[in-house]
This record gives sequence, structure tokens and C-alpha cells, in this order.
Amino acid sequence: MNRRNDASRGGINTFNNSAGGDGVVESMDSDDVQITAVGGGGEGGVSGLPRAGNVDEKSGLHDVVEVVEDEKGKLGGEKRAEKPKKKVYFFASAGRREPPVVGAGPGDTFWKKALSMVLKYAKFMGPGFMISVSYMDPGNYATDVAAGAAFRFSHLFVILLANILAIFLQSLCVKLGSVTGVDLAENCKRSFPRWLCWTLYFFAEAAIIATDMAEVIGSAIALNILLKVPLVAGCAITILDTFIVLWFYNADGPVKHIRWFEFFVALLVFGVVICFAIELAHIEDTPVGEVFRGYLPSKAVASGNGLYLSCGILGATVMPHSLFLGSGIVQARMKEYDNWHANESTATVATEDTAITIERKYKPTLEAIRYTMPFCITDMAVSLFTCALFANSAILIVSAATLSDTPEAQDADLFSIYELLVENLGKAAGILFAVALLFSGESAGIVVTLAGQMISEGFLNWRMRPWLRRLITRAIAILPSIVVAGAVGRRGLAEVLNASQVTLSIILPFVTAPLIWLTCRAKYMQVEDPNGEVITNDQTGAEDGAVRRRSVDMSNNWFTCAFAVVVWGFIAGLNVYLIITLAMGNA
Repeated sequence: MNRRNDASRGGINTFNNSAGGDGVVESMDSDDVQITAVGGGGEGGVSGLPRAGNVDEKSGLHDVVEVVEDEKGKLGGEKRAEKPKKKVYFFASAGRREPPVVGAGPGDTFWKKALSMVLKYAKFMGPGFMISVSYMDPGNYATDVAAGAAFRFSHLFVILLANILAIFLQSLCVKLGSVTGVDLAENCKRSFPRWLCWTLYFFAEAAIIATDMAEVIGSAIALNILLKVPLVAGCAITILDTFIVLWFYNADGPVKHIRWFEFFVALLVFGVVICFAIELAHIEDTPVGEVFRGYLPSKAVASGNGLYLSCGILGATVMPHSLFLGSGIVQARMKEYDNWHANESTATVATEDTAITIERKYKPTLEAIRYTMPFCITDMAVSLFTCALFANSAILIVSAATLSDTPEAQDADLFSIYELLVENLGKAAGILFAVALLFSGESAGIVVTLAGQMISEGFLNWRMRPWLRRLITRAIAILPSIVVAGAVGRRGLAEVLNASQVTLSIILPFVTAPLIWLTCRAKYMQVEDPNGEVITNDQTGAEDGAVRRRSVDMSNNWFTCAFAVVVWGFIAGLNVYLIITLAMGNA
């Protein structure tokens, strides 16, 4: 809805309503009439008017305009500034509205412009923390502890390299989810033949199980250390993650609820970071130069058991399920932007099961993609390069400082590093480590439940109640963890954790291949330009009555495509070498 107002001159005020007709207010002097906007729950809004009250969380729009008129009860007439006024209401719908803008004009200082940019970025924070959780889970603890105990700081280079690769791959995920409006799993189902989808689903589900084994076992170890809960019981307790997700997260629900969920996960992430910052502060006699040299390449990371641990770190850092998650949680910000601006973009999808079932799904507009995607990528990159990189580096540094050159280094696990921290730094240091492990396990368990749901919905098109779907996907992953904990006990848990991360590293090429293929193909990365040229039926070959506009190609440029192929080749080659090494018994 647009407003033309010349109140100070007693002109004509017209409210153009794109959905519900025009409301005309004539001869409205500034002394006669006051116009404000109040909150409502409808589907429209008013552009240019001040807003008051609550925004409807689902639509994000207002629908009521409050108009104050003179005592004659009609709009118009001569100016009567002395007489009392009364209120009437003007209902509007389907109008374009602008969000609150913290802008910086041409004459503003550098710091004001910087503050404006920071505040804009802050509105997009949240998804990055959820993605970073996947890169600092208990699986990372296991591989980082083993690498630090055996090779001191040399595998810091692998952690840095893995984080750089993760940022690149996650940026492709954000791009895919933004342009297509759906996650990686659903894109695979739409684009690939059924046999290939089932193959990819098998690898994706195997990755979920391997990932959840690490989260569940890590949480169980933390509960055992802190509360002396038996390992099997600790594994079973972690099913509560499912109910946390069930209660608080709904991708199609109010944005406010999603933000609160993201805030809860971010608190867990900050808890992990704070715990390890305190741990690092208590470490003594560790040369700083040797630590920083660990971020440079060395032979130790590519030979024998060092290569095995390098692949484990790569699998624990660039986790397959995080690619599905990263492509599936960015749509909420774009939907919020489109709601604020009253942009409408939906895609009509017919399901495979029946030709009658038609689903209209949200599809981000070109305007929303261009505005929000850079902020989403920045949010993700900052979260990974700060929280995730710091946490993984801290785990390895702490283990190298406490476990290397000790008898326990050969069979280093999460229990042994806890015991050494208690012995060398005190009980508080050991408790902090266990708390960080618990926070990591719980937060990672929450996001892996979301990723499992996205995989099941995307590949299998499951149609059931959300609580039942999440319970089933969680049960698929948690049962093997309970069996392993009961069968091998404490002694075998470290080996199981390391093996699960190597398994994830082997699965990674099968998940990254469709991601790279889809983002490099203009066929899948097209967005209709609302201001573009209208294409006729003769040009499109469409049926009569079908009208569409020119699309914008948002696929990867040639350099990004080439680099993506090199990254995939590196990951695949590393895993082939690992498999051969394992077969020969050299790792």
C-alpha cells in the first residue's frame, strides 16, 4: 500500500490498496487528521506510516491503520482545528512495507557507517552458530585429543585447512538453499533419478548415524564424569535432544521462535569457547612459537597414523550432515525479508505420490536473495573461523600440552585427558573440560536431529507428524550408540569415536559431489527477475496462459567451479589413499 500525503496544504490523501481497493481521504489538514499504524494480524500493511503494536509473527505484516477525524463523523470539509477529534479505523491489506532501517547517509562518519553495517549483520546472526556446532562436536574432541597426544601441535595445520574447506563448502550450501529455496536433500530429489537419490540417501543416513554416535557417546562420557551416570544410561538420556528440537524449532513457524532456538544453541557454543579459553589460560611451559608453527604444513600429517588422524580431523570438521543443515536453515531470514517488503514468491510443486496433491512452497525472491545471502555467508564464515577454529585448536593444544610424551598418549581418550587435567591443573580444569564436552554433545545432538529430519523429508518425502518423524530419525541414530556403549565400554569408545570420524571423511565426497554439481549448473540456479523481460510462450515452449520473465543465472562462475572441483578431488584422493593405507595395515 502506498500513501500520497500533502496534509500541510489541505490536499488529498490517497491510500492505494493493491488487494482491497483504494481508500480516499480528502482535504485532510494536519490539524484535522492524524494517521498512525497499529498492530494487527492480517495480511497487509502500510508503507511509510509509523507502526505500533505487535507484528503478526507468521506473516510479519500489519493490517490496521488508525485515522482520527473531526466530530462531524466524516472525512473532509473545512478546517476545524478547535473542535475535538474522534477515531475511526481504515483497514488495509497486501501493502508494501519497509522494515526499520538503521541507515548511514553520505555525510555520516566512518564509525556511524561501521555501526550501521554491524547492526545489519547482527540481524542475520544465528544460523552461523548452528552450523558451527557441527564443527566442534565430541567427534572433534576424540580426533583432536588423539592427534595432540601423538603428534603435539603438527595437526593444527589440518584443523586450519579443514576450516577453510568447510567455509567454502558451506558458502555453496547457503547459495544453493537461498537460490532454490530448499535444502540439499530436496534439491537432489528434484534433480536426480530415483536410483541415485536412494544411493545418496544411504550415504547421508550413514553419516547421520556416524555423527550421532559421536554426539551421544560424548554426552554419555560427560554425564559419566560429572554425575557418574552409566554410559548406556547416558546414551539413552540424550534422546531428550529430540524433545528440545520438537518444542522450540519449527522452520515454518514464527521467526521469533526460531531466533530464540538459535540463541539457545549460541549460548551452548559460547559455553564451550569460554571453558576452553579458561583451560588455555592455565597451561604452562608451552612454547608459543611451537604452537603457531603447528599451523604450517609438516610431514607428520601425511604419514602412517598421522594421515589416519588427518582424515579423522577432516571428517570431524567438514561433516556431511552440516551441508544439509547449512542449505536448509537460511530460508527463514529470506522469508522474513520478503514478508517485510510484501514480496510474494511461491513455487507450485506436485508430489510424486499423486497428481492431485499440489503444494505451494515459499521461494525466495531475487531481491531477498541479493540482500540476505551475503550476510548469511558472512555470518557462517565468521562463526566457523572464530568459534569452531578456536575450539578445535584449543582441544588439540590442551591435549598436546598435557598428554604428549606421557604413557597415556598411546591410548589417549576423553577419559584420560580429563584425568590428566585434574592431576596437572586441578579438579576445576577437569570439570570445565567435562562441561564443555557436555555442551558440545547436546548442541551437536540438537542440530544433527534437525539435519536428520531434513534428509528424511527431502529424500523420502515423509508425511507424518513432526514429533513422530523426529523421534524416528533420532532413534535410527541413537540405537547403534547404545549398543556400542554397552558392548565395548570405556576402553573401546575412543576407537569407535575415531572410526566414526574416518567414516564421515569417506562419506564426504559422495555428499559434496551433488552440492558442487547443482551450484555449478545454471539449469538449477535460476531466479526469476520481476523486472525482467516477459518471455512469450513461443520462446519458452510453455502451454497457453503460462507467463514468466527472464531469469537471472546465479550459478558459480568458472573460477568457483574450478576451485570446487579441485577441493572435491583433494577430498576424494585423500580418502582413496586412506582406504588403501588401511587395507595394507599401515594406519
